[in-house]
Order: sequence, then structure tokens, then C-alpha cells
Amino acid sequence: MRVTPETVRDEHAWVRDRDQVVVPLINEIRDRLGTLFETEVDPVTREAYRREVDAVFAAGEVAVNVAGCVALLRDLDVADDYPGFVLDEVLGRELAATVAGGRPLSLLAEATFHFADVHVSEDETAPGDDTGTAGADDLDAALAAGFQTRLPGWAWREEESPFAVGSDGDA
Repeated sequence: MRVTPETVRDEHAWVRDRDQVVVPLINEIRDRLGTLFETEVDPVTREAYRREVDAVFAAGEVAVNVAGCVALLRDLDVADDYPGFVLDEVLGRELAATVAGGRPLSLLAEATFHFADVHVSEDETAPGDDTGTAGADDLDAALAAGFQTRLPGWAWREEESPFAVGSDGDA
């Protein structure tokens, strides 16, 4: 695999145009997590997703890593699928974490990836999926987990943290 600036541009366009699949997955994840954690989570619009994809790909060092993970998952297929289970899980988890950003969001995205992955099947990712590979469902779950983590909508992210230390040294 060779990743070039053109590869990154191509994967950016593919991820951006994947909004018709990823945004419903994001909102489904948010609904499920909101129910589990007894909280309301704002839904994500296709426009907000596309803007955030642009932001992720605007950072070159992040863009090349996201593009590489996306390209690998789009092409990843393993005979009988199960032997490749670990590989697509590792790539999906890393993609979700990279999209989400640094700690603690990257860790949340990794956990959310596994939560999303059990609810996403290859059949659900079929619209616009021209690969039919074993990594396709993990790719969609990873994009949904990463972007749902970094996008606004969670009350705890919108509020001032009680653990922030002020300029006067008080918590």
C-alpha cells in the first residue's frame, strides 16, 4: 500500500460522502448510549458530520493516518472472515481513536467502536459499499464511533469540568 496526498484526498472524499450511512449509525449509537446512561444526546446532522470530516482531514498528520486505516479496512478481506477478526478490530479501534482525537476522547472512541461494532452488520453497510469486504462493517462502526465521540451533543462535554484547576490554583 502506498499512501500519497492523492490517496488522502480520495479517502477524504469517500469518508465525507459516506454520510448517508455513518450519520444514521452515529445517531443510533447516541440513542443507545443515551438510554444506557440515562441522558439525552443531541443527534448529528449530515452537514455537521461533513464539516467534521473536513476538520479531521485538514490536519495532515491525522489525515494520512485516517486515510491509511480507511483504505486498509475498505480492502481488508479474510477467507472465512473469522481468522481476520483481530485485524479488523484493531484497525477499527485505531481508526475510531484517531478520528476522535487525543485522550480521553480516543479511549472513549475505542470503547464506543466495540459497542457500535456489535450493532453493525455488513448488510446494514451495503448502501454505497462497493467493497463487500470483511472490514466494511468495522469501517462504518469505526467512523461512527470516532465522529460521534468528537462531535458536540453530550452534556458532560458542554459543561465546565469540576476537575479543571483555575488560574488561581483552585479546583
